[in-house]
Amino acid sequence: MNKTLSELKSTFFNNCGHLPDATGALAQIQRIERDIRRLNFSLERAVRDKQTLATLLSQTSEDLEASYALIKQVFGRYLSTEVMNSLLENPGALELGGDRRSVTIMMTDLRGFTAIAEQLKPEDVVRMLNTYFDVMVEIIMDYRGTINEIIGDSLLVIFGAPQEMEDRTQRAVACAVEMQNAMETVNRNNLELGLPSLEMGIGINDIEAVVGNIGSKKRSKYAVVGSGVNMTSRIESYSVGGQVLISESARTRIQKQVRITTTREIFPKGAGAPFNIHEVTGISGVFNQTLKFREMPLTQLKIPVPVSYTIVDGKRVIRKRHSAKIIRMSDTGAEVLFVPPVPLMTNLRLRLASTSIAPIDFYAKVMGDGDANRQLVRFTFVPPRIKAYFKNQLLK
Repeated sequence: MNKTLSELKSTFFNNCGHLPDATGALAQIQRIERDIRRLNFSLERAVRDKQTLATLLSQTSEDLEASYALIKQVFGRYLSTEVMNSLLENPGALELGGDRRSVTIMMTDLRGFTAIAEQLKPEDVVRMLNTYFDVMVEIIMDYRGTINEIIGDSLLVIFGAPQEMEDRTQRAVACAVEMQNAMETVNRNNLELGLPSLEMGIGINDIEAVVGNIGSKKRSKYAVVGSGVNMTSRIESYSVGGQVLISESARTRIQKQVRITTTREIFPKGAGAPFNIHEVTGISGVFNQTLKFREMPLTQLKIPVPVSYTIVDGKRVIRKRHSAKIIRMSDTGAEVLFVPPVPLMTNLRLRLASTSIAPIDFYAKVMGDGDANRQLVRFTFVPPRIKAYFKNQLLK
């Protein structure tokens, strides 16, 4: 363009320079030349700016994607995937309030964990919990459960919120069975780390509850509220290690698929009337999970071992001591002679009555009737020294 204008000026000057208006025409050409140069400069700058803008936009897009990924990574550790996606996709979901919804609640708890933790260093307790939660959380996410709370060693999980699920109870039961089976992996990892083995109890209840954002404008959480949640906790408290207990409402929803071994009537605190709970060994259908059998056969002791015991009512220990004798036992439980008999599902804190071992407590729950007016108990926590003592008392 610049070369063409120079040639035009030269041609014009050679051919028309002698004309009277040549000077004005030449000035006009020069002004056009300057305008074209300015326009050319502006175009070049616009192209450069466009390229710069495109680079900035690309960087901004990458930064936004990185920030979004970081947000999901950080908040994904504190919120379930469903709740996190709901909040990111719909800011209105941050508003306080809740909806009445039919959901299935699962509560888990490690048996004897407080007693175990008292014998370990704090860092070992945290490491043991992290090993346990690494396995359990992965399974819960596979079944699309919403982890509502991690309370110490306990989990509160919702199936059916924030996203509705027609098969919520099937998912909850199958998830619970797989979690129990996965305790084998947890304890294998603990063994490699030099940590004690763990046992978990699980309770499941299908309820109508209020779910949503609860709290204040400055601090809130996605939660489930209702009497049925407390009742789920009560159901879970009746379980022993390796058990999955479900309510009548949960059984009714999946009765053609769930496999039940025993049914018991309980009358927990807060209940207006007694109700049935059912022990699950598996579920058929799409999820098809079977609980691995862990019970060990009872072995006769050389001589009955005298023990004293107190009753544990919730978190409260009734201090009056009673006497009993352990007749047969295994790694997981024992046959005990109680006089008088102890009500089923009673939690006990036991202690060897007369040995050279310093007084050490171990814990059990009364699970059923044995032979000759004896009762069967399931251990919930036995320290290693007590285990070693009993091993020496078994008939070879």
